[in-house]
Amino acid sequence: MADHSTLRSNVTLAPRRAAVLSFRQRRWLGYAVRYVIAILLIVFAFVPVVWVVSASLNQSGSLVSIEIIPRNAGLQNYRGLFENRYYPFTTWLLNSFKLAGISTVLSVFSTALAAYALSRFRFYGRMQLMRAILIINIFPGVLSMIALYTIMQQIGTHVSFLGLDSHASLILIYTSGAMSINVFLVKGFLDSIPMEIDESALVDGATHWQIFLTMTLPLAKPILTTIGVLTFMAVYGDFILPRVLLQSADKLTIMVGLYLFQSADYAQNWGIFTAGAVVAALPVLALYMLLQNYIIGGLTSGAVKL
Repeated sequence: MADHSTLRSNVTLAPRRAAVLSFRQRRWLGYAVRYVIAILLIVFAFVPVVWVVSASLNQSGSLVSIEIIPRNAGLQNYRGLFENRYYPFTTWLLNSFKLAGISTVLSVFSTALAAYALSRFRFYGRMQLMRAILIINIFPGVLSMIALYTIMQQIGTHVSFLGLDSHASLILIYTSGAMSINVFLVKGFLDSIPMEIDESALVDGATHWQIFLTMTLPLAKPILTTIGVLTFMAVYGDFILPRVLLQSADKLTIMVGLYLFQSADYAQNWGIFTAGAVVAALPVLALYMLLQNYIIGGLTSGAVKL
């Protein structure tokens, strides 16, 4: 009787044992799931890019194409982009580089100064200042659009180069606006640098300004490069502020200029619009690919301590 019950239990447990995967099978199943998810994400990321590039090569000016490379593929859209007399695409591109470059340099330097003061000095109101910066950063920038327009309009009546339709006013707004969260990133990085380095330099007779220029800035190069690239990309790709504050055609940025291509004469010609989008994206892509190691290292190092 015991033999029959043992045999029956072995028969019932056999399917359960067969359904359990081995360690090797579970590992390969995990790899397969991760690869499938990664492939799906890559497809969703690259399909719009391939679509835009394909439309920029389509000389019929249509976004709808069965082939990835259109049969009538050519560079006519790119030639029309730079040869247009009424829409100075090259001027818009240079304006974007000018605004993004100057704003990035000023923002990185002012952010480094503020982060150095918050990291190395202990003064009254320090914690309150840091909380105020965080609270201000909570509100989206769109809420301040009307206030910025009014302020720049009033300042322009007294100081013409800081009024509306001026690149200087945009640089001032971008420089001050980019400091909020960047200050905490740089401060977290500076907190990870030993304080003994500054103390030894002070003993040798160095001033805080010398320490900041000759020691802190070189050591903080990864995080400064990170916020520099992020600031450049944000200013370069901004549309709302230039659309609101700039009025002259020769002072517009590349993003506002691309909008004009679609809202005016080229309302049905998507080929020139997509060609402009491809040309505008290439500098940012090249900059990111060139400095991606600094970006990753700077973000991870700056997140150690806030």
